[in-house]
Amino acid sequence: MSDLKVDGFKSSDLISSIATAFANSSPAEKAEQKKKVNGIFQLNVKNDQGTEAIWTIDLKKTGEVYKGPAKTKADVTISLSDETLTELASGKLNGQKAFMTGKLKTKGNIMLATKLDGVLKSAKAKL
Repeated sequence: MSDLKVDGFKSSDLISSIATAFANSSPAEKAEQKKKVNGIFQLNVKNDQGTEAIWTIDLKKTGEVYKGPAKTKADVTISLSDETLTELASGKLNGQKAFMTGKLKTKGNIMLATKLDGVLKSAKAKL
């Protein structure tokens, strides 16, 4: 999943591992995950240099992760720093606290954004 990597972003390894976890899921597991989440997340991630990388996690139609903006309209767009995404994935920070402290901003379906924690945890459990 090296096509997902972006130089200068710690979280690109994380995104790549989520994609690998999805790719290794059985069709039944993918269907279950899509049914549970039923949404498209667009992640706008900024690093320390102020560069932005965009990834999309589609758990509505395709069950895949790709680089770039959502191909169909994202249900929720989440803007956060590279460090915040890494902390969310490691469990050092939860999404609600990140949102409340302004480390994470959402546009669109905020209730769907709350499911990102679960997506990160379930992908991590597969690795």
